[in-house]
Order: sequence, then C-alpha cells, then structure tokens
Amino acid sequence: MFRLAWWKWVTIVFLVYAVIAGFLVDIPRLQTGNLDHTARNLYFHVPMWFGMVFVLTLSVVHSVLYLRKNQEISNLKAVSFAEVGVLYGMLGLITGMVWGKFTWGDFLPRDVKIYGAAVAMLIYLAYFILRSAIENKEQAARISAVYNIFAYAVYIPLIFVMPRLYDSIHPGNGGNPGFNAYDLNGNMRMVFYPAVIGFLGLALWIATLRTRVRVLEQALQVAENRKQVSIEIVS
Repeated sequence: MFRLAWWKWVTIVFLVYAVIAGFLVDIPRLQTGNLDHTARNLYFHVPMWFGMVFVLTLSVVHSVLYLRKNQEISNLKAVSFAEVGVLYGMLGLITGMVWGKFTWGDFLPRDVKIYGAAVAMLIYLAYFILRSAIENKEQAARISAVYNIFAYAVYIPLIFVMPRLYDSIHPGNGGNPGFNAYDLNGNMRMVFYPAVIGFLGLALWIATLRTRVRVLEQALQVAENRKQVSIEIVS
C-alpha cells in the first residue's frame, strides 16, 4: 500500500505542509482592505483555481487526441479530467464565497470574474449531461469531445479575458493590484507555492484513479456481455 509513485508522495507531503503551515505561519497584516487572517484562504482558494485550469486543459487535450486517434483511453481521460476540473471549480467558488463574505461583505458580490466562473461551471455540467443523454457510446464520445473543445474555448475568455476588460474586485484584475504588488511576503510564498504543487498533484491523482475505475468498469461490462452471449449460445 506504500508503493506509491514519487509524485504522489510529493503531493501528500506538500498538501499536509500547506494545511498545517497555512494555519500556523504568520501572515502580514494589510493596511488596506479587510483581509487580515482570511488571507490564509489564498493557500486553498487560488491553488484550486490553478488545479481547475490544469485538469481542464488536460481534458481538452485528450478530447483532441480522441478525435484524432479514436483511442478509448483518451475519451476516458477527457471525462475524468473534466470531472476533477468541475470539482475544483466548485470548491474554488465555495472558498471564494466564504472569503468574499469577510472581505467584501457579501457571499456573491457583483463581480465579472465570479459570474464568469459560475457560467463556466454550468457549461461543463452541460458536458456531462450531453454524454449521458446519447445512448450510442461512440457517438456520445465524439460529440462530447467536440463540445469539450468549444467549452474550453469559451471558458478561457470567461476566466482570464473578461475580468481584465471590465472592472473586477479580484486582485490582479480591473486595475486592482495582485498579491505580489503588496503583501505576499516570504512567509506566504513558502506556503503558497507548495500548496499549488500539492493541489495540482491531487487533481492529477484523482483524475488518474477515476480513469482506472472507468477502464475496470468497461472491462467488467465486456466480460458480462461475453458471458451473456455464451449463455444464449448454449441455451
């Protein structure tokens, strides 16, 4: 049970470190805003968004590979990475809502980046509905792969482009300075960067496990179909 790949051990170590240090390491007291100790959410909220971008990018890459090579493993990886991306996106929204309540006084402040993230999650939820709505598995895989590409093409502007074109209360958008411009000091960097690596590794780990589960399910389904055919032939 302890024979894990090296990157999985790195993920475990960095995540444990990020959680412990995230609550214990001293942080600067900002002179502006109402962040105070809520700035510790930086160690969880932002890495989740990084993880979401990471796995959704891998998802669309595997959708393209499936359309080019028609390999089922790419189809399975595409949906598994998309699942983890939506999971991270939802967790990012929840942690952002909690942070927003203490920082801006509202769980859902009127902000283009928040609305864009919510719309992006709805677009990807439609991706799963599309896959399940088509009975023919090969047809569902190809149509959902095409949809995944277009979903990613819409997702990138919603998350990265629109917040820079319109006023946004998020750091680094709409004229607001990013954390590097004011109080992301050495102590916070020592926790933030390992947290990013840890959450990226966790996203990859979950997606890998989901892909293995899907491969096993398909193998069991094939075995069950062969068994059923054998029974019908004998009878």
